[in-house]
Amino acid sequence: MPSPLVLVRHGQSDWNLKNLFTGWKDPDLTPQGVAEAAAAGVMLKEMGLSFDIAYTSVLRRAQHTLEIILGELGQPNLETVKDQALNERDYGELTGLNKDEARQKWGEEQVHIWRRSFDVPPPGGESLKDTAARVLPYWDKVIRPVALSGKKVLIAAHGNSLRSLIMRLEGLSGDEIVKRELATGAPVIYWLNSDGSIARKQDLGA
Repeated sequence: MPSPLVLVRHGQSDWNLKNLFTGWKDPDLTPQGVAEAAAAGVMLKEMGLSFDIAYTSVLRRAQHTLEIILGELGQPNLETVKDQALNERDYGELTGLNKDEARQKWGEEQVHIWRRSFDVPPPGGESLKDTAARVLPYWDKVIRPVALSGKKVLIAAHGNSLRSLIMRLEGLSGDEIVKRELATGAPVIYWLNSDGSIARKQDLGA
């Protein structure tokens, strides 16, 4: 029987609200972000889902999102693994800049390339390709074997670390995955067969 793998991008963070490049900086959730995380937990509970293990990054916006979801599910003490491999993409010199300020400094076209190309990193930072190069080995070695053993897995992480996972799960190209938008606090559920193929998918943010 296929087992669920749930991916959730953290709720709105303080820097999301301020339109800043966040990367590895560590702002917490806004009140809206807290509400988004709670709503995600309610949606998962209404579907009758519970989990055997959870994974998250070392950044508090993802951890806080996970804590709120698990509270709504009545599983506050679920085994949780935190790892830097699931961190957001490192934006390098863009980190902390308002996105409009970055466009003024480097130009609209260059900032668009950094944000929406697969393999062009900003100065001192990571491209999505670089992000995938740390996320996917962690998936292959740590999470995938657990998910394929039939355990129900919840991952609360970030837009770009989750894009890396979705690219692998759905067999997408770099050009395809950079166009994929992930809403904050909106679970994406995959029911995985024992060979890793997807039996069914449901995007609760769609």
